[in-house]
Amino acid sequence: MRHWPRSLRALRHRNFRLYFIGHAISTLGTWIQQVALSWLIYRLTGSVALLGLTTFAALIPQLLVGPFAGAWIDRRDKRRLLIVVEAALALQALILAWLTAEALIGPSLIVAMAALLGVLNAVDTPLRQSLLSQFVDDREDLPNALALNATLFTMSRFIGPPLAGLLLAMVSEAACFTLNALSYLALVIGLSCVRLLPSPRAGGSFRNVFSEGLRYALHNTQVKQLMLSVMVVNLTASSYVVLLPVFARDIFAGDASTLGWLWGAAGLGSLASSLVLAGNRSTSPLRQFILTSAAVSAVAMLLFAVSTQLWLSLFAMTLLGFGITLCNVGTNILLQSDAPEALRGRVVALYTSTRFGFDAIGGLLAGLIAAHLGAPSALLGAGALLLAYVAWAAHRLKRA
Repeated sequence: MRHWPRSLRALRHRNFRLYFIGHAISTLGTWIQQVALSWLIYRLTGSVALLGLTTFAALIPQLLVGPFAGAWIDRRDKRRLLIVVEAALALQALILAWLTAEALIGPSLIVAMAALLGVLNAVDTPLRQSLLSQFVDDREDLPNALALNATLFTMSRFIGPPLAGLLLAMVSEAACFTLNALSYLALVIGLSCVRLLPSPRAGGSFRNVFSEGLRYALHNTQVKQLMLSVMVVNLTASSYVVLLPVFARDIFAGDASTLGWLWGAAGLGSLASSLVLAGNRSTSPLRQFILTSAAVSAVAMLLFAVSTQLWLSLFAMTLLGFGITLCNVGTNILLQSDAPEALRGRVVALYTSTRFGFDAIGGLLAGLIAAHLGAPSALLGAGALLLAYVAWAAHRLKRA
């Protein structure tokens, strides 16, 4: 078997390489659509509250549907199910492109399409994450596969937003949505070429399968602590996503390109964080890293909220992207490294529902607060809340 550097060791597995290439193209398209959609909303309505509501509609299904999706996933052929879900995501992007091109899109349809995307993602995200263990033949390579998967996501986050800004300057939002629809074909092709051995499926009724996963999470102290950190970080720090168009246009008097650069700076930080995790030799330091990353995120939010200089705000975005990703991906690595194979879909679903569900709640609250008090005040409040949590968690850890 071909020798790969330690930080890329999961790529020595053929199935993972096929998935990795297809997912790289698909994720780039996803980021292009996300930036284009946020710009479309603010261009058409100028409403920061609608930005928050749309983000909420896109993410809240993760909290409501995600835990149940995990039990459903563990009872089915995951590869075939993922192909169907990717095709449905492509169709959603095509419908959004058509509605936008025909000037039929409006606030109600935007929220409805975001909600549809959220339901599909509530199945797609835990499904893809739980399949990673089957794409690598050696369980010791799973943490690296998870870190590389996050690296891919964050690299696309670094490249996609600035690219979206350039595209929006040349073509319409509808063209960006169409590109995203086409990008899903790469992952469908990759999954079609993957060769997997049959994996055990969860037996019993849906209720029993769901209850088994919930009991595992509630009776495991480490899982509960990790979930609490993910909950608070995404409730507070991830709220910046909703507010970036406001900062780009109103604070820095910029356009879609300015928004793309702010997104890209956060993506650069996320990429650096993912590379650190990919080169990590052990999972033992991750627990301390997670708390430190939450502190970095809080400081970055406060700095970004008070900054009026674009270069300083780009630096703060880089720090924020680094902190959030280290917390989220580090938690995912710890959870999946310890989870039994038969429970993996349910454990990942609980993690993703917590991560994206509280991201949705935080985004909605940030949008509503910003509509009344302004975006800088909303971000200041979220940063202060996260800093208070870090102080409490550090004190609790010191006493333990």
